[in-house]
Amino acid sequence: MNMKKYIILLAVLFFNFGFSQQKQVKRAAVAFLNVENLWDTIPSADYIDGTLPFSNPKFHRSVPIDSLKFLETTEDYKGEWSNELLIGKKVIRHQILATDFTANSPKRWGTKYYNQKLANEAKVISELGRQYTNDNPAICGLIEVENRQVIEDLIKQPVLAKSNYGIVHYNSYDARGIDIALIYQKNRFLVQNSYTKEIKAYNEDGRRQYTRDVLVAVGLLDGEKIAVFMNHWPSRSGGEAASQPRRNAAAVVLKAEMAKLSAEYPGIKLISMGDYNDDPVSPSLKKHLGAVENPDELSDKTPYYNLMYKLYKAGVASLAYRDAPNLFDQIIISQNLYSKEKLTPTYSIFKAEIYAPSYLVNKEGQWKGYPLRSWDGDRFTGGYSDHFPAVSILQKEYIKK
Repeated sequence: MNMKKYIILLAVLFFNFGFSQQKQVKRAAVAFLNVENLWDTIPSADYIDGTLPFSNPKFHRSVPIDSLKFLETTEDYKGEWSNELLIGKKVIRHQILATDFTANSPKRWGTKYYNQKLANEAKVISELGRQYTNDNPAICGLIEVENRQVIEDLIKQPVLAKSNYGIVHYNSYDARGIDIALIYQKNRFLVQNSYTKEIKAYNEDGRRQYTRDVLVAVGLLDGEKIAVFMNHWPSRSGGEAASQPRRNAAAVVLKAEMAKLSAEYPGIKLISMGDYNDDPVSPSLKKHLGAVENPDELSDKTPYYNLMYKLYKAGVASLAYRDAPNLFDQIIISQNLYSKEKLTPTYSIFKAEIYAPSYLVNKEGQWKGYPLRSWDGDRFTGGYSDHFPAVSILQKEYIKK
């Protein structure tokens, strides 16, 4: 082989090697949506079988009311609702909204409306982060679901079914019967463990206020160890100041669990998200959780960065509570998910936003500019939610061979 042909062959080999080792950007949307009372049409209650192992998901489940007579109970329970206190017992618990979302209620909640509601929520979820990922969310939190069945119905919607979503859901002791959950693409997020952490909150008179637990899912997102924390903290019922201690208590529970997992799995990346019923500047998030406004403030003592702080300062809102704009829907990340570099070999935050396309915004009347909610009293509006969803985009560099 003469020298000229040899040089040409080397050039071709290097050219092909370059193309076989192309650098690509991989992205994942981690988002959540308050689905505003996603209830099925069947009156139900909770059946709690404390004689089963706690690892068994049948420990606490929703059951149609007309099936309760077939279930064994040990007593008419009058005590505090807590997993630990119900060990060895079989009891039934009714929620205060048990019959609101039924055909015979003032809401006239039937199959037609339910199917429309499912289609509406699925449409929104399918768009979260799509402009950056060209895909449905890798992980999506859900707030205000009634039970596992409504989530099963949701992920069967055509725009979501192709993503082969799995579900993380646990029934809570919330007084209204609303829960939180995660759906995740099973080919991208491998769930290794999931559980809930109870929030014990009390009214001013010392009575227990039953609220949603913090839901935790630990696993591998495209091979990287992460933990996702879903939150729906106690509401501002009774006024912001009077209810603040309840959200502070939730912050303490969340912070302790984030610290615990960080110690148990060094290097694990943490994402906490949900409706905190507080703004980024509120004591619960700023003081008790310690989520900082600016990434320059991140340190071993303040390891959590609130991605929504800057949006809040810029006047962005995710809802209007009592005719005042608020940014309750937030995403908070651990220090190791932030990088000053635009692209790194492992996942880091690329972007965060409140998703509010025009069809999610009320166009007229007293609530012009607010989220186009599903309910106006007992009237189903055909809308979507009383909150705008929150989205974070993670990205990393990878070599496509």
